[in-house]
Amino acid sequence: MKKLKLNKKERPWVKYYNKDRIKPNLTYSNTSMVGYLLEAVSRFPEYIAYEYYGKTCTYRELYEKIRNTAKCLRAQGVKDGDKVTICMPNTPEAIIMFYAINMVGAIASMIHPLSAENEIELYLNESESTFLFVLDMVYDKVHNIIDNTKVKKIVIGSVGDNLKTIKKILYKYKSHGKIPKIELTDDIMTWKEFLNYGYDYDGEYASLKGPNDPAVILYSGGTSGEPKGILLSNLNLNSLALQCHKMIDIANEGTSILSILPIFHGFGLGVCIHTPLCCGMKVILVPDFSPKKFLSEIKKYQPNLICGVPSLFETLAKNTKIGRHDLACIKCLVSGGDFMSGDLKRLIDDCLHEHGSDAEILVGYGLTESTAATCVSLRGMYKDNSIGVPFPDTDYKIVAIGTNEEVPYGTDGEICISGPTVMMGYINNINENLKVLREHQDKKIWLHTGDIGYMDADGFVFFRQRIKRMIVSNGYNLYPTYIENVLNTYPDVLTSVVIGVPHPKKVQVAKAYIVLKDGIKPSKEIEKKIRHHCEINLAKYSLPYEYEFRESLPKTLIGKIAYRKLENKNTKD
Repeated sequence: MKKLKLNKKERPWVKYYNKDRIKPNLTYSNTSMVGYLLEAVSRFPEYIAYEYYGKTCTYRELYEKIRNTAKCLRAQGVKDGDKVTICMPNTPEAIIMFYAINMVGAIASMIHPLSAENEIELYLNESESTFLFVLDMVYDKVHNIIDNTKVKKIVIGSVGDNLKTIKKILYKYKSHGKIPKIELTDDIMTWKEFLNYGYDYDGEYASLKGPNDPAVILYSGGTSGEPKGILLSNLNLNSLALQCHKMIDIANEGTSILSILPIFHGFGLGVCIHTPLCCGMKVILVPDFSPKKFLSEIKKYQPNLICGVPSLFETLAKNTKIGRHDLACIKCLVSGGDFMSGDLKRLIDDCLHEHGSDAEILVGYGLTESTAATCVSLRGMYKDNSIGVPFPDTDYKIVAIGTNEEVPYGTDGEICISGPTVMMGYINNINENLKVLREHQDKKIWLHTGDIGYMDADGFVFFRQRIKRMIVSNGYNLYPTYIENVLNTYPDVLTSVVIGVPHPKKVQVAKAYIVLKDGIKPSKEIEKKIRHHCEINLAKYSLPYEYEFRESLPKTLIGKIAYRKLENKNTKD
């Protein structure tokens, strides 16, 4: 075990910590991810580690599965430091493989199975993966590009691999025609065939790795918007797990979390898988989550904790069918991945209280480059439109854009983060690393997030938006997120997104895309009313120049609004 020592600095937010639970400095496990998981296994061997379509697995059983899978990896030639790609949804096999990779000292590269063919090729080559675990339904994409990669072995997984017999038969029936025909060889095998390789393996399989060794590669857009492989260490993930355990007061043994965010994403992997498993929680795995099934999933599994993006919880609160549902099982919601306004938080909190829950939604902030969350609102301690206070051992500062110079409290600038969850760096990209990871005068490495925000004198952090999203119109700085918040408060608006579009005289102007609530039809009259609402609540220079009504907005794979698709469309037009 080791105590992480930080340089002394004013941290006004510490006074808001629950002193019985949250210490400014924590003691982190001096081991690997799987080593940290083992600590939970030793404390809670007979607790339920995960539930998958009604089938459960204890912590003791989970660890045994991980050990056996690690033997199989070693038997298949996976060595210390090798890269193994997981291209799977939230299934038990994906979780087991993830920790088994860590156990043999290899590095797990996580990619989404819905990635395009050329994206999969890019990720495999970027990580230099030699081993691939892929979902059967998307194997045809892999088949087309595999010869262009270094991959030597492929294991085919299925959503139905871990189902009970009757459900497995039903799954095969429903998926008939969706799974491509796969020609199996010695190097292309099913999950069941892969597991056979571990039975007779009696050699060494565990590799003792330390906290600072690389463990995971996740993918994000980075500051340039192009895909970047983000390298995270064991310490990064383990620190996040302990910090979340302390900051989220129900993240304790025996409670349950509905794991709907995908494991390829930092939020999904770090907060919804690794954190709860290291806390003795029950992880309810949902491989094919859809917002349309959100209410039914809550009713079915009765989870205590749910993490998600703001648009998901907004859909829940505005669902006209929610009146039939009791939400008393929910003890906490955590929102991240995008900004949540104070108005939306109050709407969701009211929804919870009206349906039997005494919980509130905690608003958080983080990046894949910081593993996931680094800041969150505490229960009963929220400032309007803030993203909360920093985690233990995590420093925040706001600097003038383009510099390392800290600005006074209440002044907008770039959000910078320093602490144990900051990434090791982007793989194969020295230039981006030099841009994003900078040593300041205090000799500490600071992550320059590319986000605009400010901090008040109490240490509460406020997010404005991405620097690249800021619209400069006729010399004024426009913040799309703020404009969206105003639009979304109009009673007939379900959701909106604001982008900058070219203008011959003003360089750029704001354009608003709006989705109206069910039953509300677009019309000149409704547009006039929304315009008037904006005129009352926005400065004249911030007013949208154009309004466009849509039935829906494009979304990313994790449910965020894909504003870049709209920007690209307007640029082409």
